[in-house]
Amino acid sequence: MSDQDQTLDTLIHDFTSMVETSTLIFEKKFGTRDIRRLWHTRAIKRRGRVTRGVKYELHGIGCRINLSTGTVDFDYGPNGEINGFDIRRLYFFACERPSKYRKYCDKKIIEKEFAEYIDLKKIKKISLISNLYIWTN
Repeated sequence: MSDQDQTLDTLIHDFTSMVETSTLIFEKKFGTRDIRRLWHTRAIKRRGRVTRGVKYELHGIGCRINLSTGTVDFDYGPNGEINGFDIRRLYFFACERPSKYRKYCDKKIIEKEFAEYIDLKKIKKISLISNLYIWTN
């Protein structure tokens, strides 16, 4: 894939799709996609294994999930949403997959395109109290 073919749309879609897929594994194992409450009540440890090939590590308001297909680190939204994203997480997601997202391994490019998406109203803040963004449609 050439840099011309790479779009921020694709990166965001792939990131949010991997979060969706990963949290479905939580739902099957724990009965919820947002496992933070389980951690806070000590029902589960901060780090653990969900299945043989899936590990998680909870942090602050988010989670890092290691799958056999790669890693995704995300923050939950203010109401437990999983569809949010920010520049930092997209950048790390891209850097873990440089053959697919070489263009976005340059943080300045992500920052520039992200700002353009905000200006074009393609994305918006999930809420006033969050640093996460979501698609406007």
